[in-house]
Amino acid sequence: MRGPDSLLAGVVRLWRRACSDLGIKGLHFHDLRHTGNTSAASTGAGTRELMARMGHSTARAALIHQHAGADRDRLIADAVSGLVDKGPRRKGHTGDTQD
Repeated sequence: MRGPDSLLAGVVRLWRRACSDLGIKGLHFHDLRHTGNTSAASTGAGTRELMARMGHSTARAALIHQHAGADRDRLIADAVSGLVDKGPRRKGHTGDTQD
């Protein structure tokens, strides 16, 4: 029976051969982790959820495999604007101070 290391080595060999056959240069098998985590984050998944999906024990590791995108930044900005537009109108930040 093959161990996990030899299995991964076989998968990486197949990946490299496939990329070579397709003329793709510079795309590493490990890049899929970054793409997968970034895609999961764009759905609104939180850091804890991303950590569980990727098998990370620290938030730092999860964030290394996650990349911010301009599209997601636009969605966040629009959502915050929507909250501000719908939120209650108060005077001051605590409701009891003058603007």
